[in-house]
Amino acid sequence: MVFIVVSVVILVGNFAFASEGGGNHYPGGNEDFMAGAAPPPGFYFLNYLSSYNADKLRDNNGNKIPIDFKLDAVANVFRFVYVSKMNVLGGNLLFHTIVPVANVHVSVAGNGESKTGLGDIVVGPALAWHMKNLHLVAAVDVVTPTGSYDEKDLANIGRNYWSLNPIFAVTYLSDGGWETSGKFQYFINTKNKSNDYRSGDEFSFDYLLGKHIGNLNIGINGHYLLQTTDDSMKSEPANFDGNRGSVLSVGPAIQYNYKNMFFTAKYQFDTNVKNRPEGQTFWFKFMFAF
Repeated sequence: MVFIVVSVVILVGNFAFASEGGGNHYPGGNEDFMAGAAPPPGFYFLNYLSSYNADKLRDNNGNKIPIDFKLDAVANVFRFVYVSKMNVLGGNLLFHTIVPVANVHVSVAGNGESKTGLGDIVVGPALAWHMKNLHLVAAVDVVTPTGSYDEKDLANIGRNYWSLNPIFAVTYLSDGGWETSGKFQYFINTKNKSNDYRSGDEFSFDYLLGKHIGNLNIGINGHYLLQTTDDSMKSEPANFDGNRGSVLSVGPAIQYNYKNMFFTAKYQFDTNVKNRPEGQTFWFKFMFAF
């Protein structure tokens, strides 16, 4: 799991664009091979490096908004995982912490701004179950507002609100090496106290269809995001319609396993975008087992 916490403050007409700034706590598409299969008891380090670039904004009907816009976000995210030997409800208890650092550049209608800094840190427990071909994980994450934020700025690293995030992930790996994985999440967002804006709740789904060939894994990976409740703000303009965002991303993924490590490279492009930026993401992911 990786969080690029990027908040882009964009005003189109007289209202804020999409779930406060067209962003959210979870970029999506970061989990892929064996997403529902937690590793054996021990300590693990994962590093997620991503580059997101967008030059289009889509409205509620999916139409391009006629405004000069560009967003470039590079994030490096450190994830620390401890899988215990403790058995709870038949599964292994584990804990993780996610620490993101990002550089963001935003340009809107000729006005630009860049920021670099710590993002919103995530902590949470989980339970993992393993069967012959089926693997499951259930978790609850808490996203903390640790990233820098200023409501007057065009770009922010943090989003300045808490999120509670129940998670369920599943992986099915056949005897022949065919894999289907999915990670289902629901984000319950609190209010941004700096501006009394509350981004609507969101359903998020990472998916992968792939094949294991020795130490090499190949597949199709992506993400679907659907905002399930309206945004709300203290003084809603007459044309404020709740700004529900949605996006589907898709692209190729490849992973190589070597001893106690793996390396994953991915590319994803956005489609079916509403009330959000439309762009593409390049990923590189590394895991090391101690």
